[in-house]
Amino acid sequence: MKTKRHAGKRPTPVASLILAVALVLGISATAVADRTHLKPGFNMFSPQQDIELGKKYSSEVEHQIPMLNDPKVDNYLNQLGHRLDAHLPPGTPAYPFQYKCVNDMAINAFALPGGFIYINRGVIEAADTEAQLAGVMAHETSHVVLRHSTNQVSKAYAWQAPLSVLGGALGSGSIVGVLAQMGISSGMNMLFLKYSRTDESQADILGTQILYDTGYDPRAMAQFFEKIQAESKGNPAEFFSDHPNPDHRIERVDEEVQKLGGPPPGYKSDSPEFEQIKHYVHSLPPAPKQKAVPSKGNSESTQPAPPSGGYLNFQSSDVQLRYPDTWSNYGQGSTLAFAPQGALVDDGHGNTALAYGVIVSTFEPHNDSGSAISLGAATDQLLQNMLHSNPQMRVVRQHESMQLGGQAALSALLSNDSPKGGRESDWLVTTLRPNGLFYIVCVAPQDEYNSYKQAFQTLIDSTRFPQ
Repeated sequence: MKTKRHAGKRPTPVASLILAVALVLGISATAVADRTHLKPGFNMFSPQQDIELGKKYSSEVEHQIPMLNDPKVDNYLNQLGHRLDAHLPPGTPAYPFQYKCVNDMAINAFALPGGFIYINRGVIEAADTEAQLAGVMAHETSHVVLRHSTNQVSKAYAWQAPLSVLGGALGSGSIVGVLAQMGISSGMNMLFLKYSRTDESQADILGTQILYDTGYDPRAMAQFFEKIQAESKGNPAEFFSDHPNPDHRIERVDEEVQKLGGPPPGYKSDSPEFEQIKHYVHSLPPAPKQKAVPSKGNSESTQPAPPSGGYLNFQSSDVQLRYPDTWSNYGQGSTLAFAPQGALVDDGHGNTALAYGVIVSTFEPHNDSGSAISLGAATDQLLQNMLHSNPQMRVVRQHESMQLGGQAALSALLSNDSPKGGRESDWLVTTLRPNGLFYIVCVAPQDEYNSYKQAFQTLIDSTRFPQ
């Protein structure tokens, strides 16, 4: 008779294999089990589109900021960066990570979507150890992995437009069109996107895990934050201006280190290569005095000038209209936007939102009856989507009859929280077209609405539909 084995006395072959792999990698079972698990948030874009955006904007950014362009320094940063990005969470897309040095003494770093990461020379000179430099790089790498830039764009777009518009924008397949509607027409605009405090906390946590898994002392990230905080002497360091400081930032990093079980066995803090590069960078000619990258902390747009009174013609296969000659038109297909320079502002939550301008789009109402849907019923469905997407939106007046392009139309006046603060007025006009409910939304802060009313009225009155 076989003796029954006691559970837990002897590991199974699979358990033994897992334990062996963990030991080889220098990762304890506790560290794997207890670490904070993070994943990217809501995103309209695919990881491949993140890469396309990064490639598109990186060359533009590098022509507008003072790059160090020193192969010795960039090679070192790439070697260090690739040691870090070799230890990303399972399932992370294969981003083409590249790390370059910016010739700026400010202690700062930034990342574009898809893996394009820039480290100011000021970070290299300020870091006491390679682990501290690696902590900054791991933090920026985490912003890429968690897709914070395009997540911010997606949230802002969803905030300012009905959910149905998202489907139309995605259907067009134009990532540039969506970004244009958001006023993000350049790489520098992408840099203006302000991360939320939640984004920063997530990048700190994942960056700490990457440091641990790469064999560095994960406490180095908190040490660097403490160092630049102390040296700023009451004036926030540029890193904290561009990366909003989460509550208890240093404590949260230390907490994650504890979850990981402390520093890994035989951890690394410094290297001769880092000391050589730091000495080499310090010996280079001084960096130019102009600011390399405008601070994200100053990303709010200036108040746009009222419409000038002149108008330009716009025509597509779906609509033709006139819009103020000081505005720009964005987008393509069924979703368009017309807005002045400075129409995008920070909503106070780290998101970018439209405060002035006009959105033109088409909504596809649900119709289960089999008969033709009425203009009123289709407009009600659109209003419900808008109210659902914008929790602070209220209907002031609705279902007022009018004409749009020679067709029967409905008008509604809405009120919503303005990203500038206070309230905004939103004028909605709808009419039925063969491809769905065509609608126009005119947006301006309530206290400035009268300055835009004539421009909105002219755009509405000039709207025509090609036969």
